[in-house]
Amino acid sequence: MSDQQEQVTEDVVDSGQEPVSILVVDDDHGMLRAVKTILAREGYRVLAADGVDQAQMYLLETKPHAVMLDIQMPGVSGLDFLPVLRRDHEDIPVVMMTAYATVETAVRAVKEGAYDFLTKPFENIDQMVNVVRKAVQHKQLLDRARFLEDALDNRERYEDLVGSSAKMKEVFELVESVSYSTATVLIQGESGTGKELVARATHYRSPRRDRSFVAVNCSALTETLLESELFGHVKGSFTGAIAEKKGLFETASGGTIFLDEIGDIPTSMQVKLLRVLQEGEVKRVGANDSRKVDVRVIAATNRDLQALMKEGTFREDLYYRLNVITVLLPPLRERVDDVPALAYHFLQHYTEKLGKKVTGVEPDVLEVLQVYGWPGNVRELENVVERAVVLARGETIHIRDLPPHLREGTFTMNAAMDDFGNLSFNSAKKLAVQAFERRYIKQVLVRTDGNISEASREAGLDRSNFRRILKKHDLDLGDVS
Repeated sequence: MSDQQEQVTEDVVDSGQEPVSILVVDDDHGMLRAVKTILAREGYRVLAADGVDQAQMYLLETKPHAVMLDIQMPGVSGLDFLPVLRRDHEDIPVVMMTAYATVETAVRAVKEGAYDFLTKPFENIDQMVNVVRKAVQHKQLLDRARFLEDALDNRERYEDLVGSSAKMKEVFELVESVSYSTATVLIQGESGTGKELVARATHYRSPRRDRSFVAVNCSALTETLLESELFGHVKGSFTGAIAEKKGLFETASGGTIFLDEIGDIPTSMQVKLLRVLQEGEVKRVGANDSRKVDVRVIAATNRDLQALMKEGTFREDLYYRLNVITVLLPPLRERVDDVPALAYHFLQHYTEKLGKKVTGVEPDVLEVLQVYGWPGNVRELENVVERAVVLARGETIHIRDLPPHLREGTFTMNAAMDDFGNLSFNSAKKLAVQAFERRYIKQVLVRTDGNISEASREAGLDRSNFRRILKKHDLDLGDVS
């Protein structure tokens, strides 16, 4: 076989992990070698084909992350092969290449589903690499979105509780086990972990599912109002009681009442609540007689009730009445594997609610979300995703769409280092390197007043690599002013 006919074989770069593969299809062997060298240097595994027939053989054996396809080839042209490729492999982005670029050719390629368009010879190698990188990221986003959507669609629904981590599986299993009993349940967990969602999941899996689920925040009302809300009152029993009122326990009779922030109720109310749990009856404020109620009680708190008992602010007998079955809801920082699924769950919700077409999250964003400590738990993550959907300028969420404390990555290099133990070594190392790169480049740019040439010299990098890092972190000169 002559040098001109030599087939360029795949090139694997040992990067410590499975490399991303790119299929390059071009009848020009010189161009194949050049593209192979450039992409291999970037860490890609290159599959080189000198025509459509060989490309189809590769596609039967493997599924590349992206395809670079020349338009002008003997036999079947790239433009003729493009619709076939898109039909059989619609999730693989295709970057078209041509030395004879015209507006008509570009328009046709885009209409046939091409991801992007490059003109040969490549005047700017960094631009070519960047186009390939974006195509690969697009494929990774599609794969991640499809995986997470399947996980959300296929799992049993838990009233918007999302998670497949070991700790959440334990919660789901416990919910299934206790749903069919009438035993009182105490849900313990930090604020924002989804305690009410667990309560609802328990109710809607129980024989009481067709009756009322009533939720009340015990910390949001004064003692007088809380007693009236829970037990009701008779007309004239206190100032403002202009009519008889049924309490929430009576409203929930036959169903479930959820007492949130149970640790905040006053001691005098604890005595009355204990009577309801023991006797199954309530007495309206100002009434002489009691009324029977059939209510399952689920309580929740983010406070340490045992510590409150020692302080004398929470009754021991009430604690043991409530704590028949305990559900411990883990904070989000202890189940980081669930963060991507939760992010996509909220993404779906807010794109529909806000009417925006945002379909994915950039991989570096997911990495940031997984290493952050989430002091506000799931509720904070939901707020971050909602904000990002509102600010997103395209179809994917970028670093620039995150709040400043996440976008700048300061948490990664400081307080959140303790949370790296929740990640694999490679993931933690990658995040630390990314945070270092971002902060270092910004500091150099600040020192050089945004002069990229001077900054790249000071950093000991050539200008093209310096710009590549800027693009990688969505940095522009406005970010360093």
